[in-house]
Amino acid sequence: MEISALLTSAGINISICIVLLSLYSILRKQPANYCVYFGRRLVSGGSRRYDPFWYERFVPSPSWLVKAWETSEDELLASAGLDAVVFIRMVIFSIRIFFITAVFCIAFVLPVNYYGQPKVHKEIHLESSEVFTIENLQAGSKWLWVHCLALYIITSAACLLLYFDYRTIAKMRLGYITGSASKPSQFTILIRAIPWSPDQSYSDTLTKYFTNYYSSSYISHQMVYDNGIIQRLLRDAERMCQSIKHVAPEINCKPSLTPCTFCGVPTATNSFHKLSNEGDSVKGMELGELTMTTPEQERPAAFVFFKTRYDALVVSEVLQSSNPMLWVTDLAPEPHDVYWRNLNIPYRQLWMRRIATLVGAVAFMFVFLIPVTFIQGLTQLRLLSHAFPFLRGILKEKFINQVITGYLPSVILILFFYAVPPLMMYFSTLEGSIARSIRKKSACIKVLYFTIWNVFFVNILSGSIIRQLNVFSSVRDIPAQLARAVPTQAGFFTTYCFTSGWASLACEIVQPMALIWNLVAKAISKNKDESYETLRFPYHTEIPRLLLFGLLGFTNSVIAPLILPFLLIYFFLAYLIYKNQILNVYITKYESGGQYWPIFHNTTIFSLILTQIIALGFFGLKLSTVASGFTIPLILLTLLFSEYCRHRFAPIFHKHPAQVLIDMDRADEMAGKMEELHKKLHNVYSQIPLHSPKSSSKGGCSTPFAGQELPDPEKLKPEEGDAIAKELWGYQGNENSQEHEDKSCPSASTPEHRTPTMIELHKRS
Repeated sequence: MEISALLTSAGINISICIVLLSLYSILRKQPANYCVYFGRRLVSGGSRRYDPFWYERFVPSPSWLVKAWETSEDELLASAGLDAVVFIRMVIFSIRIFFITAVFCIAFVLPVNYYGQPKVHKEIHLESSEVFTIENLQAGSKWLWVHCLALYIITSAACLLLYFDYRTIAKMRLGYITGSASKPSQFTILIRAIPWSPDQSYSDTLTKYFTNYYSSSYISHQMVYDNGIIQRLLRDAERMCQSIKHVAPEINCKPSLTPCTFCGVPTATNSFHKLSNEGDSVKGMELGELTMTTPEQERPAAFVFFKTRYDALVVSEVLQSSNPMLWVTDLAPEPHDVYWRNLNIPYRQLWMRRIATLVGAVAFMFVFLIPVTFIQGLTQLRLLSHAFPFLRGILKEKFINQVITGYLPSVILILFFYAVPPLMMYFSTLEGSIARSIRKKSACIKVLYFTIWNVFFVNILSGSIIRQLNVFSSVRDIPAQLARAVPTQAGFFTTYCFTSGWASLACEIVQPMALIWNLVAKAISKNKDESYETLRFPYHTEIPRLLLFGLLGFTNSVIAPLILPFLLIYFFLAYLIYKNQILNVYITKYESGGQYWPIFHNTTIFSLILTQIIALGFFGLKLSTVASGFTIPLILLTLLFSEYCRHRFAPIFHKHPAQVLIDMDRADEMAGKMEELHKKLHNVYSQIPLHSPKSSSKGGCSTPFAGQELPDPEKLKPEEGDAIAKELWGYQGNENSQEHEDKSCPSASTPEHRTPTMIELHKRS
């Protein structure tokens, strides 16, 4: 690829970034877009600015950059959680290591590559990008020691930074465990594959088992029920309640006739009266009290509660039965993190589901070879013109040539990649993850593998599918094959950094889909109220993208260092934009407790070793035995460092230390908090949560008419055709006859649990 095509792609993407960032600085100030750009602030009770004479909102300003830069790590941890801090730490690590790499490689490696052969050079913009790669060096060149030295400096700096970051985040992980002393998940285990008995229910079987083997520590349990329809109804009700919550309080409550948006017929409407959050919320109802949950609806899974954290830890770690497929235990996820739908999956199906999703992911990977191979054809115009002769006239135009080779391939690849994260999330759901954070982490790993394979390996080994399958005919040829292939794709990787890096960050901060949806929703509903859906941070898409650019940076650092300044710009932009989005847009409903860092650490080690293997292949091709001899010990030292970190830090992210949990138990017993914690356990894992709005991540919503007295039905004689009054009349008349039902469900007769038609009657009265 010529440098002119590279500059064309850079110019297009720089223009896109400037336009989108300027547009964002204006759109974020418009009151109609607050629900798009300040979802977190609105959820936490932040105010909105409706000043019509605030003309500065039409002028771009960098104030959001200053705010993102000044926010400290402690503030980020307090507002967004540990996962957000870990992600920003990943970006900071990338900035540090690639700053060191760029300084050394641009100062020393790039000039050595450029002047590697004695020839007359053209002007820079007319040169080929291969002139700046290691391919330009002559065989047996004495300057290869510069590349070997750069390899040692990059590896040493990366390992040093990884060690200190891993140690710091491991301490944060322990602080996350000890700082969540009141979390019920530490006293709770999830047990699955409860044996079926024809003589008793799953609940009775579980009670008999734990009172027999864990009588000193067992408190109670909460069964899982098969009520997926109820869960969907609850989600719909939560969305409706969220819409009601954001009705402006100054709107009067007089009935009015407004035309229907679709048919134009006048429709009677009433404004809602929003109650306060104090005292009018629905009380938590225990799942066992609901008449809809019968023994036939019980699933062979339950949440079991213990007296201490250490007891729950021991039960979750040991094998409960001689048959490993029965009485399977795990530490329970947090209540908001539970993925209830997957708890209905029989445990014996999980291994088959995992195999099926693996086969599906591999099949999709091979299907994806078709667009990738087509895209690589666009970067090779000579082959493209031979395959399609009618394009020769068009391809002679210089600008068209530069756009096709420098911009179009990476754009097409990004468009195809939009289908990957949803599909991988679907595969992770099919695997049967019990927690939303586990599902997102699994999807993150799948997207990472898919991205590295298709963007890096398939692109550098592009050609026919048969060639891609047979390119590694021998393990001994792997370094040489990679060494020949990487420099040829240096230009494509640089343009991919522009489009998937710079332009994607600009689109991320503008939130085009959310903005369009907000405008369409307002146009259809004719409503100016900001009812909105809050978003979760897409770790499963952003972490793989971050790691992919890290892989491209490491592998091209000594091979084609021209990409390094552009990568450094991407990481600086990512630091500011992601920080702004975490502070203002995305909310934290659940988190993994920093478990994304081992993924980042292991992938970075893989990138370093791959870089060393590629360099080893180059040193062999260039006949430099000294450089090859020094590279082999470097690979071994990197593997030893990885093994040390795996034993020193990684277990903290997979298991809870017993010492920490015992100290927490003793501290709570001395403070007299245990009884209070035990009382809260049973209700928090209710499958049908009817709790206070404070527990809602969206800020919650009050239940209308909670705690109010309904009118006396004697004063409301039911007229003919008035079904609502008849229902209330019938309810009052049958109250005594249903006394036995009220005993089984004490909260059923309270005003909070009247039927919707009764509430409608109260509103009309």
